[in-house]
Amino acid sequence: MSTSDHTPESAPVDAGIPADDAPVTAAADDAVAPAPSEPGPERSDAPEEASSEQPADETEPAAPATESAPATPAPSPAPRPTPRPVPSPAALARPKAPAAPAPVVARKDYSEWGRIEDNGAVSVREGDEWRVVGEYPDGTPDEALQYFGRKFDDLEVRVVTLEQRHARGGASASDLRKQAAALKDEVVGAAAVGDLLGLAARLDALTSELAAASEEEAAANRAAVEAAVAERTGIVERVEALAARDPKTVQWKQASSELDALFAAWQQHQKTGPRLPKATAQALWKRFRDARATFERHRRAFFAELDEAHKEARDRKTRIVERAEELASRGEEGIPAYRALLDEWKAAGRAGRKIDDALWARFKAAGDVLYGARAERDQAEQAESAPRIAAREELLVEAQGVAAEKDLVAARRMLTDIQRRWDEVGRIFPREAERALDDRLRRIEQDLKAREDVDWKKNNPETKARANDMAQQLQDSISKLEAELAAAEAAGDKRAAAEAREALDVRRAWLNAIG
Repeated sequence: MSTSDHTPESAPVDAGIPADDAPVTAAADDAVAPAPSEPGPERSDAPEEASSEQPADETEPAAPATESAPATPAPSPAPRPTPRPVPSPAALARPKAPAAPAPVVARKDYSEWGRIEDNGAVSVREGDEWRVVGEYPDGTPDEALQYFGRKFDDLEVRVVTLEQRHARGGASASDLRKQAAALKDEVVGAAAVGDLLGLAARLDALTSELAAASEEEAAANRAAVEAAVAERTGIVERVEALAARDPKTVQWKQASSELDALFAAWQQHQKTGPRLPKATAQALWKRFRDARATFERHRRAFFAELDEAHKEARDRKTRIVERAEELASRGEEGIPAYRALLDEWKAAGRAGRKIDDALWARFKAAGDVLYGARAERDQAEQAESAPRIAAREELLVEAQGVAAEKDLVAARRMLTDIQRRWDEVGRIFPREAERALDDRLRRIEQDLKAREDVDWKKNNPETKARANDMAQQLQDSISKLEAELAAAEAAGDKRAAAEAREALDVRRAWLNAIG
């Protein structure tokens, strides 16, 4: 192997390898061994994805060393250089900036862990034993140790990265444990010079810490999965309850909005919730899908039936409107037939809001023609009735004298004359105005009749005869009781005298009442 195939000693050390006393920052961590991404949203139809983290690719150029590790593929040929543009005279006249000095990279001492054999083999010390890790025949011993030491530094940086990620928290302990185990396999027997046993011990300690954290994480994941299953089951049950409702009682607009909200909640839970076991997720999704399909089938059947009912109602109402429009030539006489058509309209059912509104506008316009003819007749009759209303108003003023007349016979004669002239005035339109005038005259008639009834009861001959007969009987009874009272007092019978006196008082009170 020629010396032109390896990196010359003056080449700068890879900037991704920190010095021994430099802390490993987050940026360095990401550059050497990027952290695996957090688990993505659960998809019931997607298989479990393996960890995407792989060991970082070697960034060193091809070296002349012969290692025990498998050889890397030959680098691809360099791209063809792009022709450089010719500078302008003005650019040539400008002074050139001094070239930046090459960075100075500190060289580490790896002699404690590595040595170079006489035959050019490089060995690493592991405890009390030495193990050959490769050859570097075309370079100096220091170059050989630097090359294999940088291999160790790469591994150490990856170990530090895992330790820092575990210390910061937030990453999956199970994933970190898998990465630590995979990195342990790389460290054991690695073709590198450094404290490989110490590095392996650090990985063992990290793996032990991650084991307990993995158990806690697994328990938390199980609890989260159980809660997620319960939450998603609740969504499914609500969809099934929607699908189980009687289609005739469902408010479909509200129910469809509720179903859309449940589906959005399902999708959001898939994105933000933990990943469910595939069998459980598929079973729940099948229940959700079947319930939604049932809901949609009921909705389509309901609206298909509703469309058919709307079509039938539209046809019936169209025929009703046509019949109503044919009544226009009959004028006011068509109003009874129009009212019968209105009853048919109410029994025809709904044909949809827009169609109902359009047909109702036509139906109402046909009725307006008929009622317009009546309104014209009413206006003509009201104009004709104006003098009749005035005449009856005058008669009502005259009828006020009936109540003032003391002689009931004369009052009755006056009212009879007013009633005769009242009828001679004739009919009045509208009928409401005529009824109002009649009610005012009727009250005057009722007042006179009440006065006549009182007078009749007072002057009735039969009533007077009965009253006289009763008075005579009371007077006879009073005379008899007065004689009994005198006899009892003369005899000194106080009891008989008291009874006679009490009966006498009662008879005298009755006589005063009828007298």
